[in-house]
Amino acid sequence: MKKYFPSSELIINEDGSVFHLHVKPEWLADKVILVGDPGRVALVASHFENRECEVQSREFHTVTGTYQGKRITVVSTGIGCDNIDIVMNELDALANIDFQTREVKPQLRQLQVVRIGTCGGLQPYTPVGTFICSAKSIGFDGLLNFYAGRNAVCDLAMERAFLNHMGWTGNLCAPAPYVIDADAELVERIAREDMVRGVTIATGGFFGPQGRELRIPLADPRQNEKIEQFEYHGLRITNFEMESSALAGLSRLMGHQATTVCMVIANRLAKEANTGYKSTIDTLIRTVLDRI
Repeated sequence: MKKYFPSSELIINEDGSVFHLHVKPEWLADKVILVGDPGRVALVASHFENRECEVQSREFHTVTGTYQGKRITVVSTGIGCDNIDIVMNELDALANIDFQTREVKPQLRQLQVVRIGTCGGLQPYTPVGTFICSAKSIGFDGLLNFYAGRNAVCDLAMERAFLNHMGWTGNLCAPAPYVIDADAELVERIAREDMVRGVTIATGGFFGPQGRELRIPLADPRQNEKIEQFEYHGLRITNFEMESSALAGLSRLMGHQATTVCMVIANRLAKEANTGYKSTIDTLIRTVLDRI
């Protein structure tokens, strides 16, 4: 028996578009680029030879067009794993649920999704300007813990090692992190030989969760020091950002290919930052467009 998705679970607007994104099924390409900043959609789409649709709703700005013969959709997500939950579930619905019958389509589509963003480097070999492709992500957000099948797709041994290293085992106030691999084929295609293949921590905030202290003291002042020192089978944590774990985890559960690539705009170890990064991130955008 086919599963039926009632209107309370899958909200479809009167014009036939999905609730938050306001995108219609026929507008979605198989290749998808995600960006956080709605303004960055125009920068990505400026490289398209043509545009077939453009729609904006809240922080979600979407353009579908063609780049060197490839049909690509670019979507802004805003900041955080909570927004990735909205975007990935709605993209998957557009691809794999029939909006007329509200049932799963007999033939499933696999999307290729690459998030382009910025991050903070955590190692001496990830200085400002480095491109990092997140081969693994450690999610501090807890999002994947709400979905069935979470244990089957996560690296449980690395999770345990990380919890023990941080001293979070049995601490009810600590995060419940999950470790998830990005799609290996997509990582190879995007990262090639000129990006660092990283282990990325996706946090639930920009300040305290990333060890930044302003007026409120941190629960663990040594958090970042511990993170920088963690090593597992030769892997070190390379960077902080806020979306990669949810993207990789949800995509794995849904059967899509996904990874995140970021440009380092601050190195927390060296305490340096580049606020003028917007003039150089176009290099990363063009690289991803060429390789996706």
